[in-house]
Amino acid sequence: MLMKDKLLYIRAKKNMSQEALARELGVSFATINRWEKGHTTPSKRHEMLIYTYCSEHDIVIPKSE
Repeated sequence: MLMKDKLLYIRAKKNMSQEALARELGVSFATINRWEKGHTTPSKRHEMLIYTYCSEHDIVIPKSE
């Protein structure tokens, strides 16, 4: 699963907007938007923040097939 798909999955599980997820992760709405569109990818630091957020909120991202 690509990171953009993981972000969409996280937002769907939490029923949240890009803006709300951006606030939770401490990034801008535009950053989330670029990640979800696949224009850019999160840095390793931001990837860790995303996985930590998932862990803290009991979100299990499905394994890639």
